[in-house]
Amino acid sequence: MNTWSKEAIFYHIYPLGFCDAPKHNDFVSKSVPRIEKVYQWITHIKYLGANSIYFGPIFESTSHGYDTSDYSLVDRRLGDNGTFSKLVNALHDNGIRVIIDGVFNHVGRDFWAFKDVLVNGQKSRYCNWFSNLDFNQKSPLNDSFNYDTWNGYYNLVKLNLHTPEVKEYIFQAVTAWIKEFDIDGLRLDCADCLDLNFLAELSCFCKGIKSDFWLLGEVLHGDYNRWANVNRLDSVTNYECYKGLFSSHNEKNYFEIAYSLNRQFGEDLGLYKNLYLYNFADNHDVNRIASTLKKSAHLYPLSALLFTMPGIPSIYYGSEWGIEGRKNETDDDLRPELNLAMVSSNSPNKDLAKAISKFAQIRKDSSALRYGKYFQIKVMHEQFAFARMTQDECIIVIVNSSDKPACMNIGIPVEGVRVVDILNNSETFKIQKRKCYIPKIHPCWVRILKVEK
Repeated sequence: MNTWSKEAIFYHIYPLGFCDAPKHNDFVSKSVPRIEKVYQWITHIKYLGANSIYFGPIFESTSHGYDTSDYSLVDRRLGDNGTFSKLVNALHDNGIRVIIDGVFNHVGRDFWAFKDVLVNGQKSRYCNWFSNLDFNQKSPLNDSFNYDTWNGYYNLVKLNLHTPEVKEYIFQAVTAWIKEFDIDGLRLDCADCLDLNFLAELSCFCKGIKSDFWLLGEVLHGDYNRWANVNRLDSVTNYECYKGLFSSHNEKNYFEIAYSLNRQFGEDLGLYKNLYLYNFADNHDVNRIASTLKKSAHLYPLSALLFTMPGIPSIYYGSEWGIEGRKNETDDDLRPELNLAMVSSNSPNKDLAKAISKFAQIRKDSSALRYGKYFQIKVMHEQFAFARMTQDECIIVIVNSSDKPACMNIGIPVEGVRVVDILNNSETFKIQKRKCYIPKIHPCWVRILKVEK
């Protein structure tokens, strides 16, 4: 039974970019332990309050990591299996759990079984490892056959997960990762493209080896309950709220994120109130949040929401300083090499990491913020108030995205005599007849109020 993920705060690293690895793998160079750079960041990661790391692809691949060539070897551009095993041990010693990318929808053209098909054609014993191989037509890359891909990218060859040998190969790889590296979970790339029966089998298999193993699925659209349930995955990426978080600030429209939160977690209507969704402001596939927001000051109320809304918060490396990065012809700007000393001292948003550290600590100290029910209190265009409640604790969050101070009269959903602002110098406000007047919410800031009885 997995319980640790409900306490998790993730730090997301894309290793090949973070470590400034060469863009292409020559498959002959000696391994270089670039991923050891993470050791220098452990103190910072703990300062932020993160207790879990999600590493993007780490296995041998042709270029960006999602074009796997061998599931059994750590990419030589990052180090070797021993390098990664020692790193995971060190992270565990620091109280940090580790999940890695499981890329099972597709492989790269340098994947050993696909290379056998390229050489031997229809005589290859691996033809049924790949989806819809068709020897009656050539591929756009002039192969003697065509094949299914991910999104039309012919360097990403779709696996046939209905073939027992393919599943056996993947399950053997996962077994080795758990035994050799002692990983705590997987983030499944393109989970919304994977066969649901495969997900169920994978879940049962992983949890048979490690009962608290955690499975996160990358899902962009649809009913998250299809993928996250007792038989399949533990969580999925909350892209609905990802969009709502930035759009609500850019459009002066907190009604959008409020609608999503109520739809997902509201006591009456909440579709996912029993799920712990994976919440994020940005990642390796989308613009950095500082490049998406129209006003950098909105990084603060947005981050406050990320750490107080239901679910599991995640920080993408570097975004705790509001660094910029836009998706262009390539994703390079989203996945940069970072020098800790330089980025921490030269960032235009040096105070953001400090604020995130505070939000994380408040979350860790509050059972309501980790486990509590969600209850909407008041929504306005630039102000938004909601409560998180357990039987023993009620926390009220008020965000203000305006560049002017705001005041708010709020209803208190439980009995109490006063609220104490556990973020801002323990300021207190009286409750009278289950109402409380908050005379000032600072511009682009937040109040986190604890109800006292």
